[in-house]
Amino acid sequence: CEDGQQSFSQHSEVENSMQTHPREKPYRCVDCSKRFGHKSDLTRHRRVHIGEKP
Repeated sequence: CEDGQQSFSQHSEVENSMQTHPREKPYRCVDCSKRFGHKSDLTRHRRVHIGEKP
């Protein structure tokens, strides 16, 4: 886990842990409040709200 408090043997365990750390998803959609860890993911998500195809 990136906060340095835990270690995991599988990638899926890390992903589950990351979901418990909201500060690690700093990018929030202004339309639906969904959060993302990467700006590119937010940019791709925004297409849902503007009607653009992915």
